[in-house]
Amino acid sequence: MKRLLNTYGIYFAWIVAIVATGGSLFFSEVLGFIPCTLCWVQRIFMYPLVILLGIASYRTDRNIIPYVLPLTIIGGCVSLYHYLEQKVPALAKVASCQVGVPCTQEWINWLGFITIPFLALIAFILITLFLSFARTESE
Repeated sequence: MKRLLNTYGIYFAWIVAIVATGGSLFFSEVLGFIPCTLCWVQRIFMYPLVILLGIASYRTDRNIIPYVLPLTIIGGCVSLYHYLEQKVPALAKVASCQVGVPCTQEWINWLGFITIPFLALIAFILITLFLSFARTESE
């Protein structure tokens, strides 16, 4: 399993980025969910990963990993904050979204805890893990 993740980690990370970007566009363009400010910030960190990881996958280039990991970690932190803002009432009072759709708006709430920021957080975590496994050379 470790060898599989080491060999194909960049590809798996790229697939997760594609699915996350596609899901984001589906929610906004097909279902008509208007992104809040924090959603836009998460998009800023996720969308370039499709291109960067796609090129790295095509070239089998692990050298991009240290440059991409900060995007995934910062994006994940924004997603975590956004999710907590939705689920923890005390954080909702901070009101980081002053214009447009409030960041506390839950467009989806599957199983009582799965929201759009939660899905983004899972995607950022998966990409980070796949890239971390792909960092090390095969043994």
